[in-house]
Amino acid sequence: MKKIIFGGLIAVLVILLGAVATVWVMGGRSAEKMASAEKRQCLAPASDDTGAHAGMVFVPGGRFEMGDTIYAEEGPLKPVQVTGFWMDRHEVTNREFVAFVSATDYVTVAERPVDAAKHPGLPPEMLKPGAVVFIMPNDLNGLGDVTQWWHYVPGANWRHPGGPQTSIEGREDFPVVNLTYADIEAYARWKGNRIPSEAQWEWAARGGLDKPPGDHDQPREANTWQGIFPIQNSADDGFVGLAPVGCYQPNGYGLYDMIGNTWEWTSDLYQPGHQDEGGTDPTGPQEGFHPDSGEAPRYVIKGGSYLCAPNYCLRYRAGSRQPQEADLGTSHVGFRTIRPATE
Repeated sequence: MKKIIFGGLIAVLVILLGAVATVWVMGGRSAEKMASAEKRQCLAPASDDTGAHAGMVFVPGGRFEMGDTIYAEEGPLKPVQVTGFWMDRHEVTNREFVAFVSATDYVTVAERPVDAAKHPGLPPEMLKPGAVVFIMPNDLNGLGDVTQWWHYVPGANWRHPGGPQTSIEGREDFPVVNLTYADIEAYARWKGNRIPSEAQWEWAARGGLDKPPGDHDQPREANTWQGIFPIQNSADDGFVGLAPVGCYQPNGYGLYDMIGNTWEWTSDLYQPGHQDEGGTDPTGPQEGFHPDSGEAPRYVIKGGSYLCAPNYCLRYRAGSRQPQEADLGTSHVGFRTIRPATE
């Protein structure tokens, strides 16, 4: 049964001081004004973007300790060997997804009618096509109800990221969001590519370093949340919400925005801990989903998003991981694709 699984959206309960429970520095209305003045493009097109590996960089293979120790689901640490592969240098953008839809007439899950027979028990608003959208609250009534900032919005989809009144016009170079796993797989097949495994993604996010310096600290070169989530964002990094791709320095492999901005899909089915014991390139999907269960599978997403703050989501790290329901589009999850070195 389809249902909002905030485990993929909400990592931990919001922990706020009582003094800020009724006071905020910048709420939704002022954040919207600030966002209107932000950059719409950061990364200039590469001059050599032609051929089979256009827009990609090569990630050499290697061996590393996969996982982390901040949250239980990130462990145990284990050695993994990854072979080399090509990877999109940035998150797939609205511009790139437009090209895919124009060529194929593909209709995303969030744009299709909801099959009530396959999803019994849904509230009426979720029987309409839509996606889950983060909306910064103008007020906060207690700290335990995440629906104060997460909303299922009918009419929200990749073309209208925040709902019917919003558009991607002028935001062509922003990451495409509100896609399901089926949507990103369709795009990857069209490109002749694949979705990275969790191990491939994490290895690439390290940028050639055994452990990125300050890996457990809030990063400077990434789009994250500065302030007290969800009521105050000082936007010291230049953005209140999503940023266009490539606004921060790339890592050692030349990959942009591996940390922050949007979470990114991987091809591995989610388990509470790393389940593969083979020690080599787990490429997913793994066991753990039973088609007869009636529920959508959950996949591992990586890297954190612009919503990660020190008081809320310490997942702006290569080793972080979260589950995401496969058939539910959300406004803070994007993706990128890979191609094996032999192709």
